[in-house]
Amino acid sequence: MNNLAAINDRILLCEGKARYCRTLDTKDWAGYADLFTEDCVLDVTEGTQIPVIRGREAVIRQIQSSILTAKTAHQVHSPEIELNGDEAHVVWAMQDRVIWGADRPSITGYGHYRERWVRRNGQWKIASLQLTRLHIDVHPPQ
Repeated sequence: MNNLAAINDRILLCEGKARYCRTLDTKDWAGYADLFTEDCVLDVTEGTQIPVIRGREAVIRQIQSSILTAKTAHQVHSPEIELNGDEAHVVWAMQDRVIWGADRPSITGYGHYRERWVRRNGQWKIASLQLTRLHIDVHPPQ
């Protein structure tokens, strides 16, 4: 792969992850779903009772059930991108703020997304995503 193509792929992956955060936080479920392959895998098992989820529709349902009524802000940075043709492995440092409502504690989480992206029909899509957390600040209900 030439350097210009690799640079372009890195930019496209960063833009894809930026869309991930924006569509998730604005609850643009169609735009969010479009970022995933049909056979994607979601692993948020660490610290939860949620099993590994397989398939885009099931992934979107799980995410919606977790944050549909919450106010969220997701931020990612410092990507470590390993390109191999039409596949990329990316680790993103992340921080998220989730406010469920006045009756529940809210959280600020710090950790990493570990992802496998694949190029399908010229578009980068998330084929697998694992969320791991280093620390969670729990805030009392407001």
